[in-house]
Amino acid sequence: MIRKSLLIWITIIISIIFIFRLGNLQLSNDFYKSASNNNAIQELAIYPERGLIFDRNGNLLVSNQPMYDLELIPENLSEFDTLELSEILGISKNNLINKIKDAYSYSRKIPSIIRSQITREENALIQEKIWKYNGFYLVKKSTRDYIYPVASNVIGYIGEVNPNELEKDEYYKKGENIGKQGIEKYYEKELRGTKGKKFLQKNRFNKVIGPYNNSSNDIPPVKSKNLTLTIDAELQKYAEGLMENKRGGIVVIEPQTGEILSLVSSPIYSLNMLLGNKRSENYNVLLSDTINKPLFDRSLQAQYSPGSPLKVLNALIGLQENVIDTNTSFTCNGGHYYARNAFMRCHNTPGTISDLKNGIYNSCNTYFARTYKRIIEKYGTSAEGVDSWSNHLKSFGLGDYLGYDLPIGKKGFIPESDYYDGLYGENRWGASTIISNSIGQGEVLTTPIQMANIVSAIANRGFYVQPHFVKKVDNGLINSYERKYTSINKENFDIVIDGMFDVVEKGTARIAKVNNLKIAGKTGTIENFTIINNERKQLTDHSTFIGFAPIDNPQIAISVFIENGYWGSRWAAPIASLIIEKYINGEVNRKWLEQRMLNGSLSEEYEKPYKFEIFEINE
Repeated sequence: MIRKSLLIWITIIISIIFIFRLGNLQLSNDFYKSASNNNAIQELAIYPERGLIFDRNGNLLVSNQPMYDLELIPENLSEFDTLELSEILGISKNNLINKIKDAYSYSRKIPSIIRSQITREENALIQEKIWKYNGFYLVKKSTRDYIYPVASNVIGYIGEVNPNELEKDEYYKKGENIGKQGIEKYYEKELRGTKGKKFLQKNRFNKVIGPYNNSSNDIPPVKSKNLTLTIDAELQKYAEGLMENKRGGIVVIEPQTGEILSLVSSPIYSLNMLLGNKRSENYNVLLSDTINKPLFDRSLQAQYSPGSPLKVLNALIGLQENVIDTNTSFTCNGGHYYARNAFMRCHNTPGTISDLKNGIYNSCNTYFARTYKRIIEKYGTSAEGVDSWSNHLKSFGLGDYLGYDLPIGKKGFIPESDYYDGLYGENRWGASTIISNSIGQGEVLTTPIQMANIVSAIANRGFYVQPHFVKKVDNGLINSYERKYTSINKENFDIVIDGMFDVVEKGTARIAKVNNLKIAGKTGTIENFTIINNERKQLTDHSTFIGFAPIDNPQIAISVFIENGYWGSRWAAPIASLIIEKYINGEVNRKWLEQRMLNGSLSEEYEKPYKFEIFEINE
């Protein structure tokens, strides 16, 4: 009897639970209602036009052009002629089948892109036939239109989001575009805007019959923002022309503001290569070019020895540390013995007496070797001396990222005492051990943009403004960049600038002289080594130049670096002076020099497997 009653009560309790659960599901829980709506409503993204990009003078650089994506919702797919569709799309039948399989694997209900960046002409052809292919539909989007094809390394490019980007940011969905490099990447959120949503009603046959709920649930997109760059498009185009058939980098800065007027990395590639259905193929071509490395931005990423331009910093440090003054002179005997049987050659005639100004414009190795030795030996130990010297260099922005608004770069290298302790042992090295730092051929590594920043600081007599590439976002000026002061007192700059002026007027950069324009500069011939079969071999030297103008009211600071350019006055100094003349005067009068640089080529030099020549450092 007890067992019978227990069974009845268990049955009653279970029945009550089931009734309560069913009621809850039907009356309270909206899960199945939501699932039903998902089957009856199709959600589409609405993309705002990507923001426009202008140069500093209002010239339109980057616009948009209409493009279309062919998308597929797998659950709507029915039997169709795969060969015909593949021919219409211009892809192989196997490629089409694989894309459809990928779409099924991704989701039966969510659309997947079968082919992107379909042109208007291709779209017209597909529209005529698409009624035959259930589940396929065209989505209007846009892609970039490069109105003024310059500064590819600055502007960057867009491309389809990859799995890592999808994982990092849930805003994006498979098949959507994102900024991949340059300004397009750094200012992605400003340029993309915010996509909206459009809801469409489907019938019981899963066919779209119109907008859902009279479009009252649609979410409009948020308009993107336009950018005005600091780049001068005409100057950029001119500088790029001068770098044709040469490898290297050019950085041009407006000293007072830190605005980048031009940034060139050569070899240059066209952004139009990264548009359309051949984008991936062209990108792989650029990526696989390990000789010219067009995707490697030499202006921001290449780390070189600074060469003789570092002498002007050593002069400033020597003045600041009071180990030399404007009248300090040294006798040069054709070079400097810094250890037994260790000789640093100089191109000066033996017996030449140089003061600081002469030492700069004649680029005397002896003068700066002895100045550097005094800097390092001023303190109790060489370690203290090197750390003091290192801190001065860092105050110019060396050895660290400058904080500019592009997503790539290298910080270079400024050695400290710990580095030399690890290399030679504590208290086992001194000024003579590291004397190559006196002429910029030691362990110091810099990038072209850092060298341009150094010149800006010199032009400003002791401060620089963080280099940057964007002047305005929409119509709002960016004014958040403050002055950063170096460790060198203002009064120490004049004598060094006078020496740099003489470099151009009567020194190693006489070819850079422009009538009625006062230019201060410093050439450099940088030894170039590589390791072959475990042996250190010397290759053709690099050519470099830093400078600014006019001296009294600086408007432009520049750094030019030409790989394997032999010596500073052969390529770097002439190119820099032409850019300065073009920017300040609006035109170039030295047509003979302009044509030599425009038509000049180092292609034969780059095509040689190896060239082992020893070049005397005479700048």
